[in-house]
Amino acid sequence: MEPSRDDFVIALRSAFLKKGTQQRFSLLSLIFFSIVFLILGSFNFKIINYVKAGIKEVVYRSSFIVSVPENLLKDSYLTIQNHKKLYKENEKIKSELEILKAKDLLNEFIILENQRLKNIVDDHLVKSDTIIAKVLSDKSSPYLRSIIINKGSKHKVNLGMVVIDGAYLVGKIVEVNYSSSRVLLLSDLNSKIPVIVEPNTVISILSGTGKDYGVIQYSKKYEDIKNESVIYTSGAGSLFKAGIPIGRMNINNLSDEKKVDFFSDFSQLKFVKVVSFKKSENK
Repeated sequence: MEPSRDDFVIALRSAFLKKGTQQRFSLLSLIFFSIVFLILGSFNFKIINYVKAGIKEVVYRSSFIVSVPENLLKDSYLTIQNHKKLYKENEKIKSELEILKAKDLLNEFIILENQRLKNIVDDHLVKSDTIIAKVLSDKSSPYLRSIIINKGSKHKVNLGMVVIDGAYLVGKIVEVNYSSSRVLLLSDLNSKIPVIVEPNTVISILSGTGKDYGVIQYSKKYEDIKNESVIYTSGAGSLFKAGIPIGRMNINNLSDEKKVDFFSDFSQLKFVKVVSFKKSENK
């Protein structure tokens, strides 16, 4: 059976009556003071306004003091999270830096190894001073392709020196006069130089045709020569420095001819570089 409202009121009254006289007086005084304060506040008395302002200030200061530990904990948490984030980023940067250092060491090793192999293969060929020459005229026939330049023996031009257009091989000096020289172009029918076809490293001979292109001959691996492969000097026989770019393969499936298109347009030559290469002493 549920207790009735009367029973609840009686229990509340009994609890109130059980309190001491001083406690009952304090409670009644607080209630009375609150009622009087609210009534007087409606009349806009200065003293009441001062009291209200004072109470508000006390409440504000108290709430500020109470919130200090909470804000301190919140700031500490955020600071710890930021430190953890910075630590992770720092570890990531360290890891990336180690990877980059490893790559640099690997690149340095590859460069040194390549230099060592180059020393073994061709005794470390070194380019001499470059002589800039102007093309004076060209001498063309169905089979002969050559040009005349305005530099000769007085300019220290010698037989066999290499002639380059930019970075590309053009030919070599075959005749030297006092103030001029003749250059035999790669396209000349009499021109035959050892080359290497990359990327499959096919050793071959590049022959001139008397036209504006050359052909690959005397190779044992024709099947490894692909269209668009790049032709470089091989350095065999010390005729030319190894690695000078010459042209690109242009293979026609309808023909067995291994045609090479030269990088340099020999008909448009205005200035060329005459260089010589010498072998350094092995150390």
